[in-house]
Amino acid sequence: MRPAQIKRLIVNADDFGRSESINEAVIRAHREGILTSASLMVNEPACQHAVSLAQQNPGLGVGLHLSLVCGLSALPPGSLPGLVNARSEFGCNPIKAGWRYFSEPSLRSQLRAEIRAQFDRFRATGLPLDHLNGHLHFHLHPTIFGILIEDASGLGWNHFRLTREPFWLNLSMARGRVLYRALHALIFAALSKRAISTLRQRGKRHTGRVFGTLQNGRVDEAYVLEILGHLPPGDSELYSHPSLDEFRHEFEALVSPRVSSTIRDADIRLIRYGDL
Repeated sequence: MRPAQIKRLIVNADDFGRSESINEAVIRAHREGILTSASLMVNEPACQHAVSLAQQNPGLGVGLHLSLVCGLSALPPGSLPGLVNARSEFGCNPIKAGWRYFSEPSLRSQLRAEIRAQFDRFRATGLPLDHLNGHLHFHLHPTIFGILIEDASGLGWNHFRLTREPFWLNLSMARGRVLYRALHALIFAALSKRAISTLRQRGKRHTGRVFGTLQNGRVDEAYVLEILGHLPPGDSELYSHPSLDEFRHEFEALVSPRVSSTIRDADIRLIRYGDL
């Protein structure tokens, strides 16, 4: 089979470190199922628990899940007066936060400092950095992406989630919330189109597409089987949020024997970002 015909798939879990339920689901999905990588939230309460589990499972690719909205900061509130409250909490309205990050130049230095602090925290874990992405995909926000590119050599990242999912394919495989899915597909396509040439010029690696971004907590067994049946040649990512409580159906999809056998039968190669 020619390289261009090979189907390779990264199966990633976001929010690693947010809770012990998520951490346990991630490790079990890696050991018992198809999960190949996870994105670590370095500021969340269960981060050290996640790091300990990752150290025991070196085959799991661990990346940084950069958190600049709906989460906690690495730096203290006094260092980020325009970004967080007295409890080190970023705002939970992504539209408002995104507009402020774009329209208020005074926030740029604070964003840069917080981004560097989160990379420093990841580096302190001793884990190899497999990839970079962002909570609610804020790594593609024009201001944040600009900082990440400007500081790329110092931050040390080489593999990046380019969040784009073929909408017409998603439309044929999934049901419900068509307006939500169409709007998010349009936003992600525009942001990815803006970023892709810069990533290529800098030699940064990414997959051709990311599946699951339009499902928003509904990556179940049926959806995963549909994806595997329509997976195009080349490199893709399947994005998920497995846990043993809130999103148990996503965990169960990743450890499903039917899913594993479908991957084997279709000769799909499971990889990490570091394998790109």
